[in-house]
Amino acid sequence: MEVTILGCYSATPRTFNNPTSQVLEINNHLFLIDCGEGTQVQLRRRKIKFARIKHIFISHLHGDHFFGLVGLISTFGLLDRKTELHIYGPKGIKEIILLQLKLSKSWTGFQLYFHELDKTTPEVIFEDEKVTVETIPLEHRVYANGFFFKEKEGDRKLLINEVQNYEIDVAYYRSIKKGKDVTLEDGSVIANEKLTLPPETPKSYAFCSDTVYKPEIAEQIQEVTGLYHESTFLEQHQHLCEKTKHSTAKEAAQIAKAAQAKQLVLGHYSTRYGNIEVFKEEAETVFDNVILAEDGKVISFE
Repeated sequence: MEVTILGCYSATPRTFNNPTSQVLEINNHLFLIDCGEGTQVQLRRRKIKFARIKHIFISHLHGDHFFGLVGLISTFGLLDRKTELHIYGPKGIKEIILLQLKLSKSWTGFQLYFHELDKTTPEVIFEDEKVTVETIPLEHRVYANGFFFKEKEGDRKLLINEVQNYEIDVAYYRSIKKGKDVTLEDGSVIANEKLTLPPETPKSYAFCSDTVYKPEIAEQIQEVTGLYHESTFLEQHQHLCEKTKHSTAKEAAQIAKAAQAKQLVLGHYSTRYGNIEVFKEEAETVFDNVILAEDGKVISFE
C-alpha cells in the first residue's frame, strides 16, 4: 500500500506547490482522492497511467479539492477513454460537472457514474472482494467527508511441504487456503493450522481533509495503518480553527494517538508558513511517527 502526494497545500496553487490531491494504491486498485487544480499535470509528471484510475473520491466542494476534476474528465475524453469512471462526492457534484461538460460541448465517450453523498454517519460506498471504502464524516464550512480504505483479510498461506507430506490432492488447496480442515481417505482430520500460516494483516488508510478537530474520527479508524490528517495551522494560530473549520498539527497528532495509528501524514498547510518542518516538530510532541506530505512524495506503508 502506498500513497503518491500530488498536492498538499491549502487554498490556492503556488509556483511549486499544488492544492490537495493524492493517489492511493491498495490491493491492485488505484484510487484518486481529491482533485485540486493541476492534478492531471501532476499525474503526468509522476507517470501515473490515466487508464488505471476508475474511482475518484472528492471530500468536499471547495475549489482546492475539486477544480481539477472537469479538466481531468475532459482529457480522458480527448484520449478516447472507453473505461467507465465512478465519482464519489457530495450532493451537487453531478450538477456542477455535467453543466461544465454541457456548456463546453465536451461530452465524454465513456460512461460517468456519480455517487452523491449526503449522510452524516459513516457508510460503505465501495466494496469488492479485496477492498472496502467507507466515509468518515468531517466538520467543515461545507458538507465534507474523509474516506477510510480497508483491505479485506486475504487467504491463509499454504505450507506446501506439509500439504505434500499428507499427499493431499491439489483440488483441496483452495479450500485449505480459505481455512478449512482436510479429511483424509482413512477418516483422519488434518487441522488447517498444520497446513497453513495466517494471512498478512490487512492494511488500511484514512484520508481526513478539511475538518475542525473531531475526536470521533479516532473511534472509527482504530489501528489504522496510515492516517492522512489536515494540519492547516500551528497551535499559535489555533484561534483561527473554529472560524475556518480547520485543525492544527498538534490536533492531527492527537487524533493519530487516540486511533493508535501506525503512521501519521500531515498536509493541507496554510501558505502563511514558510517552513513546513515546524508542523512535524509540533505533531511529534504528541505522536512519534510523523511524515510530512510534499508534492511528488511517495509514501509506503508496511
